[in-house]
Amino acid sequence: MANYSWLRVVLAVVAGLIPVVVLLAVLAATGAVSPWLVGAVSIAGLMVGFIAAAIVAADWQRRAEHIEAIAEALEARQAPPHVVRENRDAIGRAEHRLLDAADSIIAEVESLTDQRDEFEAILRSMTEAVVVTGTRGEVVLLNGAARRMFALEAETDYTGRDFVELCRDPRLQDFVAQAMRDATEVTSREFMIQNPAQRHLAASAAPVRMTHDGAWVLVFHDVTQLKAYETVRSDFISNLTHELRTPLAALYGYAETLMQGVEDSDTQRRFLRIIDRQARRLARLLDDLISLSDLERGNTPLQLENLEAPSVIGEAAELMKVAAGREGVVLEVQCGESLPKLLGDHDRLHQVMVNLIDNAIKYTPRGGHVTASAREASLNGNGKATPAVALAVSDTGEGIPERDIPRLTERFYRVDRARSRELGGTGLGLAIVKHIVQLHQGALKIESRVGVGTTVTVTIPAAQSPS
Repeated sequence: MANYSWLRVVLAVVAGLIPVVVLLAVLAATGAVSPWLVGAVSIAGLMVGFIAAAIVAADWQRRAEHIEAIAEALEARQAPPHVVRENRDAIGRAEHRLLDAADSIIAEVESLTDQRDEFEAILRSMTEAVVVTGTRGEVVLLNGAARRMFALEAETDYTGRDFVELCRDPRLQDFVAQAMRDATEVTSREFMIQNPAQRHLAASAAPVRMTHDGAWVLVFHDVTQLKAYETVRSDFISNLTHELRTPLAALYGYAETLMQGVEDSDTQRRFLRIIDRQARRLARLLDDLISLSDLERGNTPLQLENLEAPSVIGEAAELMKVAAGREGVVLEVQCGESLPKLLGDHDRLHQVMVNLIDNAIKYTPRGGHVTASAREASLNGNGKATPAVALAVSDTGEGIPERDIPRLTERFYRVDRARSRELGGTGLGLAIVKHIVQLHQGALKIESRVGVGTTVTVTIPAAQSPS
């Protein structure tokens, strides 16, 4: 480019000198001027022409390099250099206009880049899965939540692929197909998919008008946990209604009978004892419900203090000795020596031990044994072991089937409903125990063998030593 411009300038200079040189040559041939003068003038003219050509070519070269620098900066999405002299010629004005246009383009590119970064940051932070598809159902973009929901590989680029490659569940495919048919309305639906995992999804699809073609924004919210909560709530209300109806029906029935008149005094006393027992059962149920609600909502913060494990177990065992004697069950306390102190709430841990011992006594036949014990233990968490004390209650009762053990801490769950009601249980004892243990950052473990017995172990962190 530079050599070509230089050659054009030189040819222009030479072409301008040719008439003068021809004229001088004619004059020299007629003897009007000296040949030496013709040669001197020709050489001087060529030298001056070459110097002028060099200056013009150098200026052109500089401007060409500057324009190339502007083009390279635009290709790299960078601001171009602004070192331009105030030239009033056409090329100077063109350079200034080019720089103004380049600045405008760079500013627009930077604005679009910022908007894209913000959009990507919003997509990444969203918990909902977002997929944008084109007119033919091809994937335009998707966020990380969509990759996790549909178990997609993080490194794979799905741009341009058909939506069916993301998830092949027929319900999801039907939803996307219907959304694309209703191109002018927002479509929403809840459904369950089986692939790649069983989930309840709340999906919505909205059409988006773009420059050339249309697109759809598909948003999927995983409501599986919410559905599980709704099921738990429904089951809780159903169980609670059933639990309340039983003692209330007994109270209503026997009270109505007494009001109609019962002449036999023994029958009257028997009915009154039943009313008293059902009223106490209803009171216990309400107390347990209030206690469980307070624990779940954090309305009763723990009053932590250093406690002696033998003292916690001894107080609960002493309270339950009368009940154990009445049921013909031997209640023993076994505590190791030199146990570390517990860091816990005295009243709450007392409630835990009373509930565990009470359950053990209820489900242990006459002549059986219930043992409350304490030993040194540890809690494993965050890759390290924390000193703790394990409080355990073991019985020689009928035991619990292995399949039922994981559900024992659910509210109102009973292995044998008829027997549990007969024994006066509310079905909330282990649920209360679980929440108290969790508030203490401890662990609850239930071990049982049918026909052998059950052991419930509560592990509570130990208090820090004075050192």
